[in-house]
Amino acid sequence: MLGYLRGFVPWIVAGVVSSFDWRWGALGGLVSGLLLMLQDRRRGVGFDALILEISTVAYFVVIGAVAVARPHSSLADRTDVVSFVWLGATAWGSLLVRSPFTLGIAKRQTPPEYWDMPEFVQVNNYITSAWGAGFTFIAVSLAVSGAVDAPAWVAIAAHVAGLVGPAIFTKVYPARAQARLMAQAQVQPPVRSVP
Repeated sequence: MLGYLRGFVPWIVAGVVSSFDWRWGALGGLVSGLLLMLQDRRRGVGFDALILEISTVAYFVVIGAVAVARPHSSLADRTDVVSFVWLGATAWGSLLVRSPFTLGIAKRQTPPEYWDMPEFVQVNNYITSAWGAGFTFIAVSLAVSGAVDAPAWVAIAAHVAGLVGPAIFTKVYPARAQARLMAQAQVQPPVRSVP
């Protein structure tokens, strides 16, 4: 579970620092994202397992360039929505290209003999879908609550629901899928040899 949370560190750094200035928030997100990615590369993690990290760095390069070029842009007040749109696009896009972003994270925590199993990939398709749904939910909720000038607790509740739901699913679903596979393996009749 900590592997998944680690990938969100740059977003947290950017969120905290952006409360002072969105330019520094973008820089903080970029620097922390690059440091985490370099650390993973030094450990031998392949680029195919760094989809979230690469997307994160790309986001902060883009948003940082806009922040520096147009510091008073109206985008400064919408980075919360834009960031979750970007994360949602990362999740859904990784599914579209058949490389769910959670697969790389799961490979860091799972022995290599399981990596090519269709069940392993399917579990990660579901987990990535859960995160994609959570990110999309947050983006839509923030956009709507901003448009109707909803109280701050609405945005907070959207963040909690959109992040805690997928986090719980990520924790619970793989164990249930594994238990189901084990039960299916035990129920299958033994193969009889032909005399």
